[in-house]
Amino acid sequence: MGGTQRQQSVTSMSLVNKEKQLAPEETNRRIRITLSSRNVQNLEKVCAELVRNAKDKKLKVKGPVRMPTKILRLTVRKSPCGEGTNTWDRFEMRVHKRVIDLRSPSEIVKQITSISLEPGVDVEVTITDN
Repeated sequence: MGGTQRQQSVTSMSLVNKEKQLAPEETNRRIRITLSSRNVQNLEKVCAELVRNAKDKKLKVKGPVRMPTKILRLTVRKSPCGEGTNTWDRFEMRVHKRVIDLRSPSEIVKQITSISLEPGVDVEVTITDN
């Protein structure tokens, strides 16, 4: 009699494992949202709104992580013909970047990222499995 009880428990455990494998849509995915902009205020406003929406849905949020600012410099001569005193103009553009990491099902990402974006803010969303 002891052998039949053991067989029943093994079969019931295998059914539990099969049920877990049948529900892949419930798995949490790693979502990385990368935001970049030349305007810091717009970037911070979008970051705050994304984090607030994610916390309202009770998701695990890491960030916004501030990445190093890229400074693109361009030095050009003022004189169009090349004659005269050597005078130079210096132009630069600063690109600010923020990274936000989330753990959630991929369906919820559309709800979180459906906010109105500020002008000049670029958003890149990367979704990976665990």
